[in-house]
Amino acid sequence: MNQHIISRIAIYILAAVMFYFGIRHLLYPDVLVVTVPDFLPGGKFWVYLTGVAFILAAVSFVTNIWVRTAAYLLALLLFLIVFTIHLPNYMETADKTYQQMAMTNLLKDAALAAFALYIAANARHQHILEETTMEEEERNRVRLEAEAM
Repeated sequence: MNQHIISRIAIYILAAVMFYFGIRHLLYPDVLVVTVPDFLPGGKFWVYLTGVAFILAAVSFVTNIWVRTAAYLLALLLFLIVFTIHLPNYMETADKTYQQMAMTNLLKDAALAAFALYIAANARHQHILEETTMEEEERNRVRLEAEAM
């Protein structure tokens, strides 16, 4: 199987996961609102906003539109969740089971954010992993060098 197909499958899997998480945020906000940090007013608003953001990122990855922007924003959101929710939950609880759950969520979201950064870094012209020939790559490199002079 060529690398392009494997990469697209991986991105579709991420999109499915983010879509699922987004739907869960929209359907069960009361379960998730308890995780919103106390310093943020309007708890349910943040749960809904996160759900919509996850769904929009998934749609972007599947449709291959605005991929770089969506991936960077998804990574930012996930790292914010890691540092404002999961890390404090890990550090502030004495319950070993809850602490283990917080660490698992921290690592899961950090890994998802890292994958989103990888997608963003490899997106060309807001599209992910377009198949290009070596000749096209060389023409682009020469054009960019000429523009830089």
